[in-house]
Amino acid sequence: MMQRKLIIGTRGSPLALYQANLVQSLLSFETDIKILKTSGDTIKGDLKEFGGKGLFTKELEEALMDGRIDLAVHSMKDVPTVGQDSLMIGAVLEREDPRDAFISHKVERLADLPEGAVVGSASIRRRAQLSAMRPDVKFTLLRGNVGTRLGKLINGECDATFLACAGLKRLGQDEVITEAIETDVMLPAPAQGAIGIEIRKDDDFAQDAIAPLNHGDTDLAITVERAFLRALDGSCRTPIAALAEIMDGGLNFRGEVIAKDGSIRFSRTERLDLPSKEKAREMGLRLGQDIREEAGERIIWDE
Repeated sequence: MMQRKLIIGTRGSPLALYQANLVQSLLSFETDIKILKTSGDTIKGDLKEFGGKGLFTKELEEALMDGRIDLAVHSMKDVPTVGQDSLMIGAVLEREDPRDAFISHKVERLADLPEGAVVGSASIRRRAQLSAMRPDVKFTLLRGNVGTRLGKLINGECDATFLACAGLKRLGQDEVITEAIETDVMLPAPAQGAIGIEIRKDDDFAQDAIAPLNHGDTDLAITVERAFLRALDGSCRTPIAALAEIMDGGLNFRGEVIAKDGSIRFSRTERLDLPSKEKAREMGLRLGQDIREEAGERIIWDE
C-alpha cells in the first residue's frame, strides 16, 4: 500500500496538543498536526446545557469525515459512546493515572476541607461524589483548560478544585496535585486517563499505521467502562463513574451511578476471567442495564 502523509487533528488546548504530539512521536509515518476549534472550546457556560461532552469531538469528527484530517486524537472520556457510522476508534494508548486530583492552597487533604468550603468543578460526577461525603460543601462552576482553572483557584474563586491526575502528569504539572484521590474514595469517569485515535473505517492505511499503538489492556478496560456508560445513556447529565483494571489475567470492574445531590448510590462490581472485547462489552452493558432497572425513577437520567 502506498504511503501518504497523515494529518492529525486535535483541539488547541495545551493538553490536547500534548496528546497529538505524543501520537505523532509514536508513528513511523510522515505526519502533520492540524488544530481545530470545537464547540466545547468556545462555550462559557455549563456543557450539559449545550449538548454535553460530544461538543469536544463533533468538529474533529466532521473533519475526519470530509477528509481534512486522517486521525483525530481524543481524551476518551470526552468521546460519546454512540459514534458516527463511518468512523471508529482505531487505537487506544496506554492509560495514565486514572485518579482524580484534589487541588487546594488552603488544606493538604480532601478530608481537611472546612465546613461550607467552596469547591470549583464543572463535573457533576465529582460534585455528586463529594456531596455524598460532605453535604455541607458548596459548589461553583469552574471550566476551562488546566491553566485557566488553576488561575481561578489562585485568585480565590474557590477553596479547592479537582482535575484528572492523567492530564496534570502529561503536562508535567503533577506538582500542583495536593492529593491524588484513591479510586475507592472517588471512582473516576469512564475512560478517564485514556487517549484514543479515531479514524475513518475505510482508511486501511491509517488503520494499519496506528494499529501498533493500541494498548490491549487499556482497550479492554475502557471497552467495559464505555459499555456501562452507554447502557446508562450517560453524557453530562447523570453522575456516572466506572473503572476496570486488569489483574491476574482477569478484568476487575467497578461502576456506579449517583444522585446529583449524592443522596443515593447504585453500584456494581464484577470480575471477568479470560476477557475479550466482546465479553467486556457485554458485561458493561449488562451491569449498566441492571443499575438502570434497579434505580428506576430514583435517578434523574439524561434527557
